[in-house]
This record gives sequence, C-alpha cells and structure tokens, in this order.
Amino acid sequence: MNTAVRNIKLDQGVATDDFRGAMRHLAGGVSVITVGRGKDITGMTVTSVSSLAVDPPSLVVSINRASSSWPLLKRHGFFGVNILTADQLDVAERFTGKGGLKGAERFVGAEWTTGASGVPLLVGALAAIDCEAEDIIERHSHAVVIGRVLDLRLSSRTAALAYWQGQYLAVDQNEDALKLAEVSVPTPRDRHRA
Repeated sequence: MNTAVRNIKLDQGVATDDFRGAMRHLAGGVSVITVGRGKDITGMTVTSVSSLAVDPPSLVVSINRASSSWPLLKRHGFFGVNILTADQLDVAERFTGKGGLKGAERFVGAEWTTGASGVPLLVGALAAIDCEAEDIIERHSHAVVIGRVLDLRLSSRTAALAYWQGQYLAVDQNEDALKLAEVSVPTPRDRHRA
C-alpha cells in the first residue's frame, strides 16, 4: 500500500490549520454541555467528552475559556453532558451559536428537565449526565474539566450523532452493523470456509 505522508516540522511549530485538519480525522460523538441555573443558563456543542473512570463514575470534557459557558461553569461548579441522538442535529446547531443565539435562547425548541445540581438536561438525549466539576485544569485557550457523575438518565434509542471531517453523521448501531458486515475484512475463520 502506498501512503503519502506530509511531514510537518515540529521545531517550527504546528500551524493551526494543519492541526485542525489532523483532528478532523478523529470522529467524535456530539454532546451539548449545559451550565447555569434558572434563567441564567447557556451551553455549547462539543465533541470532546470522554469517560475517565467507572469507579467513581467520572468523565472529562474540554471547554473553551472564551465561551459563554465558561463563567457559569466556574461560578456554579456543575454541568450537564447531553449525548445527542442522530435526530437532534437541530439542538447541536443551536448550541454552536449559529444565528446569533445566546444563553437561554439556545434551549428553545427542545424539551429540558433540571438535574439534581440545577443544570438543564435534554429530555430524549441518548444520555443526559449531571456532573460536578471535581477538578479544572486551565491550559492555553481551554480548560480540561473532570466531572464526577451525580446522576444520569438513559434513553432506549441507539442512533447517535457524530462529527467527522467537518460534517455531522448519524451512527445507528442496528443499520450500521449490517452495512459493516457486508464490507468487513474476512477473518481467518471466513477464509477457511471459502
């Protein structure tokens, strides 16, 4: 197999566009991070959520410190992670701030409930997770937030919203498993059957 590799010299630093292009190869689940209480709420769309540990249940998310969510997260110390279903693209788009939507305006058009910590949680999300910020590490333009899970609500739905190569994609466990089976690389056992 021939592969073209573009060498990037590290001693001169990595260009922002090169790094952004490299990260577009990394597919990520789409979540909406929600913060605040009452009418003083906002949120943002992210692909930077990852599990940290199951004992105690905890996760990691990266938050841009220039975002409107950052001051509310710092003030209250709680946040929601709403893992979106494939048909919640409109929610993802609203929380990117497209169309100039800010704060509580981003929540219009979807059904929300309040978590034990007071943060809004999306009804019908694949998972809606109520977290307490256990540790915050500020680096460069972002903060890495370690969240201890206080409560969670799961959906029976299976189709997730993902982001890859600058586009939203639906990932459906049932449909995609069938598609993958059709194009899968044969296993050694399959080769012996032929």
